[in-house]
Amino acid sequence: MRGSMDREQLNPARRRLLQAVAGLAGLAVTGNGARLLARPNFQSYPFALGVASGEPSAEGFVLWTRLAPDPLHGGGMPPLDVPVEWQVADDENFARIVRRGVAIAAPEWAHSLHVEVDGLASDRWYFYRFLSGGAASPIGRTRTLPARAAPAARLRLAVASCQHFEQGYFSAYRHMLDDDLDCIVHVGDYIYEGSWGAQVRVHESPRGAFTLDDYRNRHACYKRDVDLAAAHAAYPWLVTWDDHDVANDYAGLVPNDAESVFEFARRRAAAYRAWYEHMPLRGVHRPRADGGMWMQGRYDFGTLARINLLDDRQYRMPHPCAERGTMVRGCAQRFAASQTLLGSDQESWLEQGLTGSAARWNVLAQQTLIAPFESRAVDGGYDVWTDGWDGYPAARAQLLGTIAQRGVRNVIALGGDMHAFYVSDLKTNFDDADAAPIATEFVGTSITSHDVDHDAVSRDLPHNPHIRYFESRWRGYLRCEITPQSWRTDLRIVDNVENVASQSSTLATFHVEDGRAGAQS
Repeated sequence: MRGSMDREQLNPARRRLLQAVAGLAGLAVTGNGARLLARPNFQSYPFALGVASGEPSAEGFVLWTRLAPDPLHGGGMPPLDVPVEWQVADDENFARIVRRGVAIAAPEWAHSLHVEVDGLASDRWYFYRFLSGGAASPIGRTRTLPARAAPAARLRLAVASCQHFEQGYFSAYRHMLDDDLDCIVHVGDYIYEGSWGAQVRVHESPRGAFTLDDYRNRHACYKRDVDLAAAHAAYPWLVTWDDHDVANDYAGLVPNDAESVFEFARRRAAAYRAWYEHMPLRGVHRPRADGGMWMQGRYDFGTLARINLLDDRQYRMPHPCAERGTMVRGCAQRFAASQTLLGSDQESWLEQGLTGSAARWNVLAQQTLIAPFESRAVDGGYDVWTDGWDGYPAARAQLLGTIAQRGVRNVIALGGDMHAFYVSDLKTNFDDADAAPIATEFVGTSITSHDVDHDAVSRDLPHNPHIRYFESRWRGYLRCEITPQSWRTDLRIVDNVENVASQSSTLATFHVEDGRAGAQS
């Protein structure tokens, strides 16, 4: 999985930037030599942030928890290593424990645990829990994948993104519990580093997240949401990040505000570290000494589907024509071949994953809208938004060209970020309205984050005929069911995110037939 990206040669300017984070990120390598607390005595319940699982394989998965008796104020743990027993069982009563062990929760990682379990049977559900100091965690449920060569009959997943804690309740996750899912795919903005818009509830602090302690407390604030915690305990998750998991509209090591690049490098390293500490991720993703972190992953659900999970933030080039903001027109830099969104190593990794796949369905799970969208400005001209793929059209053309030229089968792109539902035809020539699609795209609306201007986007839909469907007035998620014959996507919505007991419904449903790109309603 790791590929050649870890061997990337840093140019002198980038090396100087990364020196700014060395003191912080160095903890990832050296630790602090804490002595072992053999018999912890917790003053409050230590598993207040719940449990989670993720990155399933045919043989196992990773299990996560964090000891945090005072979760919103640094965790409340002493600077000592703490032993934690973990158990995996066939049954919810743990009468048949099939794997168990002891892991060490270390203070330099905020007493988080990432237990990698293997040697299990493929394509089945298991239960798990953690025990420490006389306290037992909530019980979680997770599953292994079908064997790589197995002809799996069905995969059902939910796609979530953009969950601003202050802008509503996460009731969408409560409804996912009734969806009989195999996994949840989160494509970014799991937390929001700052505040904006009307508040339904408040973060743990009015201060935005800048330091490692800030990001740890912000993640703890989100993890304490009851519905989010229940969804983590019910299903394995695949996760990637977007901008607000660090800072709005950042690009690589370039901030989008008044921070210096040196200040931002430290901030990004802190955010990445806290992200790792609070997500069900394997050790391969542990932040490196240079502050970076391998995020992408590839997951095979038998021969039915391959999910390529992408990172479009860490390696992207700065926004083109940035001095003009993120809405531009006539920007030559935008079309430069060097204007990469994924980075050259990740592009090669993705190409290998697509062209070498034997799966019936090939999935790109990434952050935002791939299809182009031109917005009419007040002067009658059309602008594009450069923080998404429209800022990197050469990279988009390369990706779609590879899919078309190599005949990659049944490509489905999944995204978020837009705070709206989009269903799109992906083509190699978007200027030709009659050109056949070569892939299909579904973008989910936000879990809670405020919507975009529905009327303005709707007005521009005739100018963007490859956008088959758009709706921004509802919050919710995508529910996808995949069989060998077809792909079905339900656009799921909640009635009112300001109501913790909000009900759900299906707004629209689209199908993609095996061997025929393009969604049909």
